Amino acid sequence: MKHKRLTVKDLSCDCDVNCLDFETTAELTPLQGLIAQERATKAIDFGLAIKKKGYNVYVAGSWGTGRTSYVMQITEKQAANKPIPRDWLYVNNFENSHQPKAISLKAGTGKEFVKWMEKTVDFLKKEIQTVFSSKDYENTKNQILKKYQEATGAIIEELNEIGQGFGFRFSQNERGLVSIPLIDGEPMTEEVYRNISDEEYDLMKVNSEKLSLETIELFNKLREEEEIYRKEVKELDGQMGHRVVSYHMLKIIENFEGGQKLEAYLEDMTNDIVEHIDHFKAKGESMEQNPLAMLSNKNPEAFFDRYKVNLFVDNTELTRAPIRFESNPSFSNLIGAIEYKNEFGVMRTDFTQIKAGALHEANGGFLILHAKDLLQSYYSWRALKRALLDEQIAIEGMGSQTNYVIAATLKPEPIPLDVKVIIIGDAYTYYLLYDYDEEFRKLFKIEADFDVEMLRNDDNMHKLARFISKHCEEKGLKAFDKTAVGRVVQYSTRLSESKDKMSTHLNQLVDVLIEADAWAEVKGDKVVSAHHVNTALEEKKNRTNKYEEKVLEMFEDGTYLIDVDGEKIGEINGLAVVGGGQYSFGKPSKITVSTFRGQAGLVNIEREARRSGGLHDKGVMIISGYLGHMYAQDKPLSLTATIVFEQLYSGIEGDSASSTELYAILSSLSGVPINQSIAVTGSVNQRGEIQPIGGVNEKIEGYYHVCRLKGLTGRQGVIIPHQNVKNLLLAEDVIEAVKAGMFHIYAVESIDEGIEILTGVPAGKATSTGGFTRGSIHYRVNQRIKQLAKPIRKRESDVEKKDSKEQEKEAPVKKTKKTNQ
Repeated sequence: MKHKRLTVKDLSCDCDVNCLDFETTAELTPLQGLIAQERATKAIDFGLAIKKKGYNVYVAGSWGTGRTSYVMQITEKQAANKPIPRDWLYVNNFENSHQPKAISLKAGTGKEFVKWMEKTVDFLKKEIQTVFSSKDYENTKNQILKKYQEATGAIIEELNEIGQGFGFRFSQNERGLVSIPLIDGEPMTEEVYRNISDEEYDLMKVNSEKLSLETIELFNKLREEEEIYRKEVKELDGQMGHRVVSYHMLKIIENFEGGQKLEAYLEDMTNDIVEHIDHFKAKGESMEQNPLAMLSNKNPEAFFDRYKVNLFVDNTELTRAPIRFESNPSFSNLIGAIEYKNEFGVMRTDFTQIKAGALHEANGGFLILHAKDLLQSYYSWRALKRALLDEQIAIEGMGSQTNYVIAATLKPEPIPLDVKVIIIGDAYTYYLLYDYDEEFRKLFKIEADFDVEMLRNDDNMHKLARFISKHCEEKGLKAFDKTAVGRVVQYSTRLSESKDKMSTHLNQLVDVLIEADAWAEVKGDKVVSAHHVNTALEEKKNRTNKYEEKVLEMFEDGTYLIDVDGEKIGEINGLAVVGGGQYSFGKPSKITVSTFRGQAGLVNIEREARRSGGLHDKGVMIISGYLGHMYAQDKPLSLTATIVFEQLYSGIEGDSASSTELYAILSSLSGVPINQSIAVTGSVNQRGEIQPIGGVNEKIEGYYHVCRLKGLTGRQGVIIPHQNVKNLLLAEDVIEAVKAGMFHIYAVESIDEGIEILTGVPAGKATSTGGFTRGSIHYRVNQRIKQLAKPIRKRESDVEKKDSKEQEKEAPVKKTKKTNQ
């Protein structure tokens, strides 16, 4: 059977720098935008263009593909064409201070409004005091007082006339109008009062009660006159105060665009000032003048806090619609917060303690969030969805979410919400949310999925060169010549693991650009060339490959057992990728198989030891299917085969070793040894077809490094799936070894091809009699399985005969019993 031994040209894909029409990137126009992400960028552009509810955007993709950069770039462009949103204020609700009111003003005028209001209140304090100290006010008030005094004077005279008849006179003191007993027509002194007899006291008491009854109506008239007086004075104060306050409120309305809500608030404020005009009339003591006022919590100035303005959202500095990237979307950072202040051990709050969140600051524009940050807080995620569904932002204390409230809180008026939310995350998170969160489906109807790879063609290579030019310009790097660009293209191709693709993980490329520039600086070169890029990549590897070096040391000193030459039955070298983070590498492992008579079938020792993942278990079960399909059509598969990765102390996952394990089983059953010089990787299906695997470059390079340590013989190599040839982008040292004939790489399509390379014995073909070509691998395996099945089949035949005889003996008894019944 023919098999394909790969040539040097199959092992890599060099970049022909002659196709690059420049000498250095300094000649190129820096790239604006992304490379080969048209699907994702169109989706984002479309999502941002739709103004309807629910068309927020989820940007899916891997880190480093330019997701965030593009989102920031496109939102900047979109924001420039959108109006600057209005400023937002929270003010006191004079009817219910626990429900502050929200007012919006023209963008950038909120700060001026706050200053205007502060000046207005300060001015009113002085002007109201001046007005109420004026002669006009005093004259008008005196007229009211005179009228009141005349009316009450007549009533008091009438009271005294009645009082004389009962031996009393009425007098005014700090307690009001009181009756005083008389003696000989003169008020009784205290000394005389103490010395009166009991009879005189009783008589005085009786007369006092009679007097009270007689003067009830007159006292009612007095109270009525007092109420009339107070009412007229209050009306006077109200008229004077309203005249002063309304003038200033009208000025505010003329200077600020706040609509009906602002006018209504200023009217409420005017009425409240008039209602509490005495606070403006009084020249109260300051806290410094009266420290006891602070202790009693009765600072006169604290009253005027009710007229303050909380500039909640200030868009003064904006030149376009807002773009808010929130890296810490906690509940309060996202929705806003109500803060508290401790006043002598009591937690208090008011409308001035309301703080804006990211949603408020992004209102009218764009809010950008990372899914991993947002979903760390259940309350944040729920609050965001509620705000988008309700199209308004309702600020609540965290206690409302947790049912744990430390003090009385506020319920501010919700603010209308008009924002485009963009969540950046991975595809897995998107699918989870889409499948399990109904509200997410309603709110994030646009998915923009960034690809991790792009076609390797002239257009994309030229764009990559312009991308390099852009970062050279932005980061102050030296220009890259065409050889350096070609090397970056090769590195990008290696990252994509495909000869006809390049990686879109551009952040990884940027790191290489910066480090290559640094090496050019160290060597005193003015332009970055391919050897600088090679140095950067090699040094990057040296910084991160400590674990690989330790593993190679263990192969070299014999800690890890492996044969890279000779032949053995039931043993083979498998390949796996280990590591993680910035660096992964290939590591060969000895796989051994033992086959013997039994009924257990394939025993995956890794699974029994709980070191095997589900995909690896699946691969082992596929091997069972292959064996049954090939050899158990006419007989039972009566064998036990144990499979183990020797010296594997961690876990194993994936099915990329399933063909390797199958080769070892075939060797064990056939008794034909396997060439230990050749390692194998590849998945297999139940029909014996080889399937592609991942990490092919790392696996080949890992085995090559071990062979180089042990000594290259010219017989060593690796068998890979034929589909993985397009993924080969091997290191230069491996390519040179292949070129020199010291290392070989074989691409196979089937188990039959692979077993012939490993054993040198034909795999064999099925014959018309149900067997296989005599002397072939399949023939020997089939014969061995027949041998393993024979004793079991004989024993089964004996059991069947015994059961038949017993049934014959029992039959008459059963029949008799049935007759008797």
